[in-house]
Amino acid sequence: MSGRLPTSQPLRIALVDDQTMVRDGFARVVRAQTDMVLVGLGSNGRDAVDIARDDAPDVMVIDIRMPVLDGISATREILGAPPVAERPVPRILVVTTFNLDEYVFDALRAGASGFLLKDAAPPQLLDAIRTISRGEALVDPAVTRTLIGSFAGRIRPPVAPADTADDLTPRELEVLRLLARGLSNVEIAEAMFVTRETAKTYVSRILLKLGVRDRVQAVVYAYRTGIADD
Repeated sequence: MSGRLPTSQPLRIALVDDQTMVRDGFARVVRAQTDMVLVGLGSNGRDAVDIARDDAPDVMVIDIRMPVLDGISATREILGAPPVAERPVPRILVVTTFNLDEYVFDALRAGASGFLLKDAAPPQLLDAIRTISRGEALVDPAVTRTLIGSFAGRIRPPVAPADTADDLTPRELEVLRLLARGLSNVEIAEAMFVTRETAKTYVSRILLKLGVRDRVQAVVYAYRTGIADD
């Protein structure tokens, strides 16, 4: 799943939203950046799937509620497609009107790397895209905590921890539980009395051992397996 562009090259961005004003507004913001290039625009989930296949975006900003194919189904189809050489697996940032949108966690479970409020200011959109591109996800830990509190019950089926969880050290399990609470690297460092770099190293090792793309998927894993409740 590497396929990431070197940092010296601009990020390839795709925007998919059925609201013309939102889509065009996001597009103007992205086009004004020197470290980004807009490679695709779409108005429905089917457009998103086609763009992911044909235009090799690094990050896709996709609305959840769209005609033809919704953003959740599109995310699932995009990330479930067989990998192709020289084509990156895009990271997906879902857009929601929020107010605890009931579909947000479904999108994260489908493989999205994070979420963004539809009325986000341009700097927030750009920060979210850059954050997602680095695999750091969890755009807003405070909002993530709210989401987890509201939807945790929906993602706790009786799933036994995979063998990969056995590879985690007690210290890494502790970090995973803190991740599941929505803590940032800084907050994890403070809670564990370690440096920020040490906390970041722990998180990176956890992602590698669990075989997940980013922090969001690690959080979902922790809840689905019950590790978050230990």
